[in-house]
Amino acid sequence: MLQDPKTIRYYQRLSDTLVELWRRRYRNEELRLFAEGFITALRYSQELDPAQILRLEQEILSFMASPENFEPPDFLPQPERERN
Repeated sequence: MLQDPKTIRYYQRLSDTLVELWRRRYRNEELRLFAEGFITALRYSQELDPAQILRLEQEILSFMASPENFEPPDFLPQPERERN
């Protein structure tokens, strides 16, 4: 579990972007390449220490491996209430 606020913000940005790219019909391989590029850029920028980057990378890989993160929400229509 991520605990550093800066690392959490990067995780949120990356996971939100991955979902958006998936909705635009990017393939899984392209999503993986994007995530790797994002994490590599973080390494070069030295925004986070190496341990935080490794933890972020593990969390993103876990996020990408879970299919329910890339499924549209299942909205069921609510039955209308009877009006008096």
